[in-house]
Amino acid sequence: MLKSALTKWLSISAILLALDLYTKHLVQKTFEYADKLTITSYFDLVRYHNEGAAFSFLAGAGGWQKWFFTVVAAVASIFIVYLLKKHQTEKLFSLGLALVLAGALGNLYDRVTLGYVVDFLSFHINDFYWPAFNVADSAISVGVGILLLDSFTPRKE
Repeated sequence: MLKSALTKWLSISAILLALDLYTKHLVQKTFEYADKLTITSYFDLVRYHNEGAAFSFLAGAGGWQKWFFTVVAAVASIFIVYLLKKHQTEKLFSLGLALVLAGALGNLYDRVTLGYVVDFLSFHINDFYWPAFNVADSAISVGVGILLLDSFTPRKE
């Protein structure tokens, strides 16, 4: 039972990781850097490269940030797998961890292989643009939201 639960959580991570890598591949194959395709009045597909962390934090820090964020993502991924193994029967908690793991690994792959993270989803209202993001960022955000929800859920004794 426990092994199959862990396999389920890791499978969710693997599916989301594959989706993230595939969509980034499509964007890189289809778009040149900074290209934009307007889909609706509030959504564009773009191709941007993020050398920093969330919302381009430390993007212009001179290069050391690539290795810093690589180490952070690798250590976090190992710790998340440990937590998944330890808490695999806790459904909400494990789902949140599985989503965060997928996102961390997706962006880690980009950093190691490209030196930056490919972002391509761009939402805006008139001239106010939200920073572009990708499937991995979405998985991390939803996963953190689920973890927050889980933290407020009463535990059964």
